[in-house]
Amino acid sequence: MRIDCHTHFYPAGYLHALAAESEATTLQRDADGRMVLHYAGDYNVLAPAHHSLEARLADMERAGIDMAILSLTTPGVHGERPEVGERLARIVNDEFAEIQRRYPQRFRCLATLPLQSSEAAARELERAVRELGLVGAMLFSNVNGRPIDLPEFWPIYEAAEALGAPLVIHPTSPPFADHLADYRLVALLGFAYDTTLTAVRMVLAGVLDRFPRLILIQTHLGGVLPYLAERVQRGYRAYPELRGRLERDPMDYFREMYLDTVLFDPACLLLGLAFVGEDRLLLGSDHPHQVGDIDKAPRVIEELPIAPRAKQKILSGNARRLFGLDQISASVV
Repeated sequence: MRIDCHTHFYPAGYLHALAAESEATTLQRDADGRMVLHYAGDYNVLAPAHHSLEARLADMERAGIDMAILSLTTPGVHGERPEVGERLARIVNDEFAEIQRRYPQRFRCLATLPLQSSEAAARELERAVRELGLVGAMLFSNVNGRPIDLPEFWPIYEAAEALGAPLVIHPTSPPFADHLADYRLVALLGFAYDTTLTAVRMVLAGVLDRFPRLILIQTHLGGVLPYLAERVQRGYRAYPELRGRLERDPMDYFREMYLDTVLFDPACLLLGLAFVGEDRLLLGSDHPHQVGDIDKAPRVIEELPIAPRAKQKILSGNARRLFGLDQISASVV
């Protein structure tokens, strides 16, 4: 069985509301007739599977993906005025709940939260999980330039911990995106930087001491966290202003995070596997973004020189456990 844990969808109601109400994004057609969503620092070219369930299911069928854990994606709703962001989040989550109801064997969904107000975000997380049955939420690596380890965001973590709801930390444009305007560097490098920065700040700020049962999933194989974590550990031990701030060694927290496999180089995947272990890697494709690959994502896992049991965990077993999917049949296609 294959469960894609990093894949994105724009519900129709969200796109309609975005076109009518958004002050932070624009949705237009390019010269080739494709829909393009522009937002601060970057843009997304919409493929059919971004907004058509029929196209999405066809892609999943072709690639042998049994289930998808859908999430929105950039730009989210946090760049809007608070009342607009809250309304857009409810639209997304209500439509995601309907997708789960219509296709219980094919889709589960992560809540979208109005992160410009942590109290409103915590309330929406509780509604999305308790009332709508969504399986967690997606947060962005910064909220309008604000790092999400700050205490102002802690009501979200308190709610997530109480609900047992996993939080996927997805990158967005870093605060210095103006320096990455050329060559699509926001997506190619800026996202990995912001993912890594957020993971390290969450640990060093003591968020995981304050919320020890919080479940965090870092996307894109944790950015460059597996590569640089030892340096952070070494610095924590060396610098007096850091040493002793935490209840445990920084590496302990890093290795309790989950990573998805949206980095398709086998050597990098083996590094990620060595870093967190076979119980904390989740299959991800980043489909249907231009830089995603729904076909290669499972294939590269199946071709790794690792035990079949480890492959099974990465392809579906870890997701089934983490998102409570044990009732899903392994023969859903």
